[in-house]
Amino acid sequence: MEELYLANQLCFPLYATSKEIIRHYAPLLKPLNLTYTQYLVMLVLWEQKQVTVKVLGQALCLDSGTLTPVLKKLEEKNYVMRTRGASDERKLLITLTDDGVGLQKQAEGIPAAIMSSLPLEQEELETLQALTKKMLVRFRQQNSND
Repeated sequence: MEELYLANQLCFPLYATSKEIIRHYAPLLKPLNLTYTQYLVMLVLWEQKQVTVKVLGQALCLDSGTLTPVLKKLEEKNYVMRTRGASDERKLLITLTDDGVGLQKQAEGIPAAIMSSLPLEQEELETLQALTKKMLVRFRQQNSND
């Protein structure tokens, strides 16, 4: 049953590579006092300034049970504020604080540092990103039809 060999699985090299890339983020994120998941939240907020937990979860493919402790930690660090929506108290809004906005400047070099550590040429990186995005879009479409 060669199809059950680890070396023949698509999921394993994706999983192992993802772990290695995330490991490369750790020393870059340490001075910012962020974990990788917290960094992903901050990326969304630096782009959108304010989002609901639902929108944030959709953007990051994370459920509210996973996001809640991450957001609490970011709030404790004074990087974000969590507030209830004025028109709908069921909506929890996540907004950057001044400290959270200031953190963006400190994080500017992280993407370039990560890209330079990857053993791929620019064209290969672009192809990899396009293919993984394509898979993610298809998986999201399938999940929304379930």
